[in-house]
Amino acid sequence: MAADVRLKLERDGVLSVTETITVPEGRTARRSVPLRIAVGDDRDRVFEVRSPAVSGRGSATASPDELVVALEAGTATVTYQVVGAVAKIGDALELRWQPAGGWDTAIDSVEVSVITPDAAKSVNCLAGPPGTNKPCTTADLGDGRGVRATEIGLAAGERVDVAVGLQDGAAPPNARVEEVSWLAAAFALTPATGAGLAALVVLLLGGAVLLWSLRGRDARAVAGDVVPVNVLVTDPSGRVAFASPDGVLPGQVGTVVDEHVDVVDVTATIVDLAVRNYLWVEEVGELDWRFVRRNPADDSLSAYERAVYDALLPPGADAVLLSELRGRRVDLSRVRDALYADVVAKNWFARRPDAERSLWWWVGVALACLGAALTALLVAVRGPALFGLVVAVAGAALALGARWMPARTKRGSALLEHVRGLRGYLHAATPEDIPEGDREMVFSRSLPYAVVLGQTDRWLAAFASARPGLYWYGEAERTGDLGRFARRFPTFLGAVGGMLAQAGHLRSLRD
Repeated sequence: MAADVRLKLERDGVLSVTETITVPEGRTARRSVPLRIAVGDDRDRVFEVRSPAVSGRGSATASPDELVVALEAGTATVTYQVVGAVAKIGDALELRWQPAGGWDTAIDSVEVSVITPDAAKSVNCLAGPPGTNKPCTTADLGDGRGVRATEIGLAAGERVDVAVGLQDGAAPPNARVEEVSWLAAAFALTPATGAGLAALVVLLLGGAVLLWSLRGRDARAVAGDVVPVNVLVTDPSGRVAFASPDGVLPGQVGTVVDEHVDVVDVTATIVDLAVRNYLWVEEVGELDWRFVRRNPADDSLSAYERAVYDALLPPGADAVLLSELRGRRVDLSRVRDALYADVVAKNWFARRPDAERSLWWWVGVALACLGAALTALLVAVRGPALFGLVVAVAGAALALGARWMPARTKRGSALLEHVRGLRGYLHAATPEDIPEGDREMVFSRSLPYAVVLGQTDRWLAAFASARPGLYWYGEAERTGDLGRFARRFPTFLGAVGGMLAQAGHLRSLRD
């Protein structure tokens, strides 16, 4: 590539520039010229470029901060005018401009000519990387015919900087120097910081696409039509029984649906343990209940169910009042950990949802702190602090998005869809749908799922007029009055939920 640059200083101080650039076939070239140059810790020399134009294949644009020239293969002529190139340096007048520099490709040769209104007094031509003081290959006053300079072999990113001493009165000085706030400079939007911000946008969009791909199955499962689920099965003897989809237990249902172990999940598990004859519940006055050991924990219980059972009735205890449990603050951390581990073991989640949230939250917090520290450091050294800000914002976004990071497996998403069907069954089933001899069992086995899916009131109301009796709840077992049970059972659930929430290991809807 070759460049022939002609500079002509007008009497009014405007510098007219004509660049003839030859780009080899099959290549392109781009030049970026900063128009604000630091001349001190808090000062910038500001140039203004007017009327940039290209004759040939390419384009030229100028902003307050930058001149950009982009050329395709061939020979093109770039023209523009510069205001601010003439400065008073002590008692001397000087014209200064970079006729070449900021190109993204090497230049084989640069030829520069400078015409001034009066004969130039001196010339100083520097070439090489910014900040170096290497003289150009040649530079002279041209015996009164104008300044001429040549540089052979300019690498990509290197510049040619020409300073010409002028006669007094040759042109009015028009150099503009601005005071710059160091804080504003640190957060100034430059091509480099702009690229950093663009990278942040790409990162955030990439994260959104990743989340969309991970959560897409769940969104489709929630947004689609409710698929009927057959939870009533008939055994060979003709008896009708309740069977949950994929064998999911009440506590597991809640954790799969909202990715948290909640108070209601454990409350439903306690009811399920009673329904399955591990516990017996009896009323003690109006506001207390007793849990009685009916059968010991066996291999039929999952690890989290055994943890719930042991939390209520530790070894050696055959009965306990709910008020006593409230007073001793039951440790439910084992229950929480076992239930999270259980949904992973069942392949509904690839990793524990709480661990996944925690991991990404801490990564986000660490990144945000790193970004904040980097921002402070760059501000202190007057560097591009926007880079640190980009890192901090990315970290904050990651920390805020951590709650959405746990993703169900394909099997977990399928179960989520089936749970919607289970909720539909609980919302629509009536006693008449079930043979009279099987109503007590179906009502009881379905009740824990109604508790965890928010269908308790509807399920109780639907069966309030029936009289199947209950084998696991003392007062209902004696009276067979489901109407009274329907009035008392929500109070029981509230009391159990309050006791569990008091333990502080589980998320409560009241939090």
